[in-house]
Amino acid sequence: MKEIELKYGCNPNQKPSRIYIENGELPIKVLNGRPGYINLLDAFNSYQLVKELKEATGMCAATSFKHVSPAGAAVGEKMSAELKKACAVDDIEGLDESPLACAYARARGTDRMSSFGDFIALSDVCDKTTAMIIKREVSDGIIAPGYTDEALEILKSKRKGTYNVIEIDPNYVPEPIERKQVYGITFEQGRNEVKIDAEMLKNIVTENKEIPESAKRDLLIALITLKYTQSNSVCYAADGQTTGVGAGQQSRIHCTRLAGQKSDIWHLRRHEKVLNLPFVDTLGRPDRDNVIDVYISDQSEDVLGDNVWQNYFTTRPEPLTNEEKKAYLDKITGVVIGSDAFFPFSDNIERARRSGVSYIAQPGGSVRDDLVIECCNKYGIAMAFTGARLFHH
Repeated sequence: MKEIELKYGCNPNQKPSRIYIENGELPIKVLNGRPGYINLLDAFNSYQLVKELKEATGMCAATSFKHVSPAGAAVGEKMSAELKKACAVDDIEGLDESPLACAYARARGTDRMSSFGDFIALSDVCDKTTAMIIKREVSDGIIAPGYTDEALEILKSKRKGTYNVIEIDPNYVPEPIERKQVYGITFEQGRNEVKIDAEMLKNIVTENKEIPESAKRDLLIALITLKYTQSNSVCYAADGQTTGVGAGQQSRIHCTRLAGQKSDIWHLRRHEKVLNLPFVDTLGRPDRDNVIDVYISDQSEDVLGDNVWQNYFTTRPEPLTNEEKKAYLDKITGVVIGSDAFFPFSDNIERARRSGVSYIAQPGGSVRDDLVIECCNKYGIAMAFTGARLFHH
């Protein structure tokens, strides 16, 4: 098949719409549903991310995409009981036996608010356990190199049989030159084939030269995630997954703050008070995510107020105070941060270290590199200059 006609483009008024390939055949098969223009943008960007993550780490990978940027990405590390509960998968049978299911549970769990209605990419053949997690989440579709028979039947049953399921040829190699049109004018460039691997982390410019293997893995996750995130972008990661992605901000410090806030929320979801919130049985999964987000925020009265808490809880929970949040977050260390371009000011380091950052990877090349390095040295942070900018538009 050389082309697929689409219902419309980014918006219903943008017709006609299609995808097509000039040479050869399209590398995908639509096994179920009718994916749209934005679905396919998410699908092709997200699959590149998980394919590169697997190549770089040797582990299966998953990502949760929304509007052409990842909400979360992860590799298939096992999950603690606490993390399973925070990611709302503590009741999934066989989770420990499926690295791919762990990868998606982590990716979706990075930012469950942003992942609502996501497009999923998997590096490996989708198995039954992964499909069972996906089945009960609000999602628009999935792309993977294959599906077991059981997994495919489960996914086909989603959204009254309309769930988008795409199979991609894992051996597909795109042409080296890519083109797109803006305002009737054609842009052309070479594909971004920069290889992100451990070699990129060898130029450590700080006094602290020690980056453990687990942190190197997390830095690779952050950098590869950034390669497919709308710029400017910054990504925090820990324990084999992203913890906060800040995308599409005009100012880098705003990226660092946004991603840091998301990372803080990810950590606070594992606070004892959050894990033990007494939800009413009738509250749906998306509503629970919304309530948790508000409970952690400075507007917790919106769910704890006198006339509203009964809508969400069997008993009124005690608030999570600012002092408790700070005390919890102050214990967090070992988080990594990656940036798609250099940090121009040390304020980024000051903000990052408040979210437990111990390791940094960024291109370097700012006229203020010395001030950024000095700030890292003040806090004992190890920072590598990768020499590779990762802008994506």
